[in-house]
Amino acid sequence: MAQQDEPSLTTLRPRLTVRLTKDDIQEMCRITQGDHNHRFKEELYALTNDTDRRVATNALWLFQHFAKADNEWLYAKHDDLIDHCLATSDATKLRLTLSLLLRQPFEESQVRTDFIDYCLDHLTDARQPYAIRSQCMKLAYMQMRYWPELLDELKRTLELVARKPMSPAIKSAWRQVMAKMK
Repeated sequence: MAQQDEPSLTTLRPRLTVRLTKDDIQEMCRITQGDHNHRFKEELYALTNDTDRRVATNALWLFQHFAKADNEWLYAKHDDLIDHCLATSDATKLRLTLSLLLRQPFEESQVRTDFIDYCLDHLTDARQPYAIRSQCMKLAYMQMRYWPELLDELKRTLELVARKPMSPAIKSAWRQVMAKMK
């Protein structure tokens, strides 16, 4: 029986250049998930910075499908994911990266003021897509919850947001965050 080549960056990348099917996602998650596959996770993570937009967004999309245990592997990439958010102007990459951050804990010692400011700016920016504004609202709370004075600032910001018409996504996030602050 011929031995099948071990999957690697060179075999994963071409598969990420096209639209992914459910079967593709399941197969690539099978290859990269598990404690014994950290090398493949690293390779997949490296592809999130690929110059080909489709490859980068597909790599980020695959991380969305990781099991909880494998998602925890991304905790070590916390600051790097934040840096990605701060640097990207691509709404799809930003939405996917924010989604990965929403799955991570924000400990008091990990909070970055530059990212708090970023989230506050984006949640109030009507030019931003609704999903990004909603995600930034939740992420702002996750970071600011440790300090009463910052929670007061967030509450005032959310009250300003509520004065304008809100999409269902923003309204839902707004309600969730306000309920947590009570």
